Amino acid sequence: MAKYLLLKHYRGAPAPVNDVPMDRWTPEEISAHVQYMNDFAARLEKTGEFVDGQALAPEGAWVRYDGEGRPPVTDGPFPETKDLIAGWMIIDVDTKERAVELAGELSAAPGAGGEPIHEWLEVRPFLTEPPTITE
Repeated sequence: MAKYLLLKHYRGAPAPVNDVPMDRWTPEEISAHVQYMNDFAARLEKTGEFVDGQALAPEGAWVRYDGEGRPPVTDGPFPETKDLIAGWMIIDVDTKERAVELAGELSAAPGAGGEPIHEWLEVRPFLTEPPTITE
């Protein structure tokens, strides 16, 4: 089994088919979307392929260590994950093909008007060993 991260983006990926931002969805559309995600995760729990998943709140900030007792918080100049990443799911599957299959299914979560979003999801394998350095 190999673990994969499925990343849901707010922006940065190609536009989805149903490209209405969530802040313009009705409460019922949001509920249907969340229910789809929960049902998807529950089904993968039964097959042993679900590890974890979370939606992310839009709040956040960059933080770095800048000396004893001084952790400054900054907001730029780089794109922030709060603007880019909407949520994630970790799956543990036998093959990359299975990870891609599940990402494709997850991309069909309903959005505005109850129509599938067909959003682009980023599929990334977890690093299982340090990378090999070639000279």
